[in-house]
Amino acid sequence: MCAMRRPTMTDVAREVGVTAKTVSRVLNGDGPVAVETRERVMEAVRKLGYQPNLMARNMRVGARDAAIGLVIPEMGNPFFGTVAGGVESAVRARGLTLIVGNSSETAELEQSLIATFLARRVSALMVVPSAAGDHRHLRGERVAGLPIVFLDRPAVGLTADSVVSANREGAREGVAHLIAHGHRRVGFVGDVPAALYTRRERFQGYRDALEAAGLPFDRSLVETGHDQEAAAGATMRLLALDDPPTALFAGNNLASMGAVVALSRARRKDVALVGFDDLPLAECLDPPLTVVAQDPARMGATAAELVLARLDGDRSRARRTLVPTRLVVRGSGELPAPR
Repeated sequence: MCAMRRPTMTDVAREVGVTAKTVSRVLNGDGPVAVETRERVMEAVRKLGYQPNLMARNMRVGARDAAIGLVIPEMGNPFFGTVAGGVESAVRARGLTLIVGNSSETAELEQSLIATFLARRVSALMVVPSAAGDHRHLRGERVAGLPIVFLDRPAVGLTADSVVSANREGAREGVAHLIAHGHRRVGFVGDVPAALYTRRERFQGYRDALEAAGLPFDRSLVETGHDQEAAAGATMRLLALDDPPTALFAGNNLASMGAVVALSRARRKDVALVGFDDLPLAECLDPPLTVVAQDPARMGATAAELVLARLDGDRSRARRTLVPTRLVVRGSGELPAPR
């Protein structure tokens, strides 16, 4: 019995009723093709299970204009800048150029940037998804063999490689640290929207720590705020409660900065604080800030290594890689609960 023949580009062209050159243009982004034709070609690729020869794509890796596209949600956030630096350091040694675009945390701009990168025939695509992103539109590119890796947050509606921090585990460790110092009312200042992967995972870690300690979950101790001022306002609302928290867990670096600002304005040095993600000059604060530190440079480098492996022919199943966090004890998280 003969083995089943693998579909070819000619088979795809015959299925659609176009030339093999047109199929090649669609798969390689080489020349103009009508949108309707492109969609029909990609549908035929999926239907037939056509797998393009990655060697032809990989030959572009050594080209002078070979590039990787990276979409990040906030250019001004130092975390994402460090992630980009980790990617760039890893791919530069392979002669690849990194092109970075800022989605401003909007799905529309994210898709527009991705389309721009694809039109430039990037060798690979890396994306930190926006809060409302949906990535089903990239299924055709995945089928066509384009390496795609998601960082910090996994894809939505698409099975693809991702590299993320151990968000839930790190948050659980940070909150448990506060509880170990006698705190029984621990407030949470986190990101919005609640559907954001990192916020959801860290919030679950917060709840895990409470449950492990036998403490009830109190919804009044949870406030949200994305930027520094919003997080400062959220912190002030928590401090104004009739029965306020004696400790705070900040769900990201901007929330940490907001909490520090609010505590300073309120002249409160008796409220313990642990932040998720480190801050510049954190050890210079009074008290120095205890954090659950991520490793954004390692995240970027790990994602880049995965992209390079895919370009080199690794066709194993999509996988999610967890980058560990670590608790950095400096002082703010060790303030004891009032007796």
